[in-house]
Amino acid sequence: MTEITPNGVDTAALDKESRNASRAMLAEFWYYFSQNKGAVVGLAIFLALVIVAICAPLIAPHDPSLQYRDSFLTPPVWQEGGKAAFLLGTDAVGRDILSRLIFGAQYSLFIGVIVVGIALAGGITLGLIAGYVGGMVDTLIMRVMDIILAFPSLLLALVLVAVLGPGLTNAMIAIALVLQPHFVRLTRAAVMAERNRDYVVAARVAGAGHLRLMVKTILPNCLAPLIVQATLSFSSAILDAAALGFLGMGAQPPTPEWGTMLAEAREFILRAWWVVTFPGLAILITVLAINLVGDGLRDALDPKLKRS
Repeated sequence: MTEITPNGVDTAALDKESRNASRAMLAEFWYYFSQNKGAVVGLAIFLALVIVAICAPLIAPHDPSLQYRDSFLTPPVWQEGGKAAFLLGTDAVGRDILSRLIFGAQYSLFIGVIVVGIALAGGITLGLIAGYVGGMVDTLIMRVMDIILAFPSLLLALVLVAVLGPGLTNAMIAIALVLQPHFVRLTRAAVMAERNRDYVVAARVAGAGHLRLMVKTILPNCLAPLIVQATLSFSSAILDAAALGFLGMGAQPPTPEWGTMLAEAREFILRAWWVVTFPGLAILITVLAINLVGDGLRDALDPKLKRS
């Protein structure tokens, strides 16, 4: 139904034009993203990982914490001595490795989402303030970020976890703090590039307040690099959490987290290769898939990389 405003504007036509523009933007995004075949493969792997994590209780053949006392270090089913009930074998206390890998996907996605969420929220807030306000506030924020970046990320996360105490929650907080400077610097640079543009000046002249200018006017135009960085930080969070788990400072046993599984299996590397190989492959494939998706997002969202 056509609705005409007092100013003579057809709102139905405007809504239709807006929907068509959104569909065109989505089609353009998918075109450039799909040009990167590695990104498409990475997206397929990542979506499969999400499905596995969501359906873990339904598809896992065993309880990840259940110990089978008659099946210590059982090899994979295709190797001599393997059992059909344990496709990828069992660990040193008789737990099914496949089930623990499947449930471990839940922890990996949970870690990535929480860490990136915390780092993104804090980084955008501080970056907006630094880039928009400038002056001493900008200097103070950026010097703190420079100090954080001066330390190796894993080492700083390890120190923070040592202070806060071992555990998955503290590990996620530490990793989020370590990743935050990247979002602060990106947001600040984007805000400084946008704050003096014509549309921002026009909004300021129209009476928009500082908060509205930052959040409603400037921030939406700074999201493209932040989305790419968030994707790459997602894989970094999974990798750092696995490293902390391997060092005994992250998720604690018997949690089926991939890094913790590696830590529990390191003494059996020479005589039970499967207890180390499969968790390591899970981490490798997941991180690689997410990085490939990040490359595809960069190609699709950065106008400089779009091919005519």
